[in-house]
Amino acid sequence: MSIITPVETLILRSPRRFLPRHPPVGLPIHRAAAFPRNSFSISSSVSCSVDFLRVDPVPRDARSRFLWHIYASEKISGVGSGEEADSIEMPEKKASLVDVLKQANSILPHVVLGSTILALLYPPSFTWFTSRYFVPALGFLMFAVGINSNEKDFLEAFKRPDAIFAGYVGQYVIKPLLGYIFGIMAVSIFHLPTPIGAGIMLVSCVSGAQLSNYATFLTDPSLAPLSIVMTSLSTATAVLVTPMLSVFLIGKRLPVDVKGMISSILQVVIAPIAAGLLLNRLFPRLCNAIRPFLPVLSVLDTACCIGAPLALNINSVMSPFGATILFLVTAFHLTAFIAGYFLTGYAFSKAPDVKALQRMLSYETGMQSSLLALALATKFFQDPLVGVPPAISTVVMSLMGFTLVMLWTSRKE
Repeated sequence: MSIITPVETLILRSPRRFLPRHPPVGLPIHRAAAFPRNSFSISSSVSCSVDFLRVDPVPRDARSRFLWHIYASEKISGVGSGEEADSIEMPEKKASLVDVLKQANSILPHVVLGSTILALLYPPSFTWFTSRYFVPALGFLMFAVGINSNEKDFLEAFKRPDAIFAGYVGQYVIKPLLGYIFGIMAVSIFHLPTPIGAGIMLVSCVSGAQLSNYATFLTDPSLAPLSIVMTSLSTATAVLVTPMLSVFLIGKRLPVDVKGMISSILQVVIAPIAAGLLLNRLFPRLCNAIRPFLPVLSVLDTACCIGAPLALNINSVMSPFGATILFLVTAFHLTAFIAGYFLTGYAFSKAPDVKALQRMLSYETGMQSSLLALALATKFFQDPLVGVPPAISTVVMSLMGFTLVMLWTSRKE
């Protein structure tokens, strides 16, 4: 009787056995007689006669490796049945702390709503975050954008210059025009103080909001790099465009420090983004180490930047004309969202991804950096009423933007 090696015993334990009952004609067969149940320490359920194939020309080591490969493959793939198959448990992949930190942005809509309610119900929770923190807070958000970007994103997105131009027109043509209209309406029709109209106009003069990039990512991830390029371009050129629009729209009504605004935008926007890009380029390992923590810090930063303006201006917001300002700011943003959506559908009607472009450019036109407008209003305008529309705009455009995210995402599903 032939001696069965331990490796061959392993294959005998397999429920499939992977061995033909009747081997091809011409190959020698060795029959293993019945042997005791506990003949081998690794076998506990082998009994009765078993046929197995032995090909003499094949060396024993090669045959053993082949049998072991079959047995191991069966165990890994889980094709077995019975007790052995039930005993195979694949370890569940648990989310690491890094994965949890990276998903922090998913709760951003809830944070926006929660910060708004908390600031209205209990203003002292955010009054400690005074106006002197706005510039560093905005700079940190811009730094987070820069550290998560690279030149490849820009090169890929620049292949669609027509869409970039459309986004730029929405930011600095359609939106300022709407801001001027609603600013004039606030003063002439609703008889609000002149600084309120100036604040609405100032909101319409600033660059696009970084939240529009995140909203685009949630709705149409493939267009997120293009949205980043649009916002980055509007942010970079805000150094010149925002002061020019401010002088053109509200310069005759309130004094504007153009040089000071240019210096402030350089400190808040250009320098942090450039620092993030440079750090990502020169020290990629350091960036990989700190990048998982940026979403959590950005969410906390955004919560303070949204709650603090409401808390600090709670008296103006809750004043008799606060509801009127809320109505005008909401109408301004709603008109901008609608204009960006339908004008894009008309301009790109033949594009294969026209619906996705409409959603992205709607975000780009309807959402802008109201925090930057608030920082500029606080620093360069003496009347505190100028900062009330930007404070309300920060919350309104965020809630409206993420409401559209939920609606459009549910329709796609």
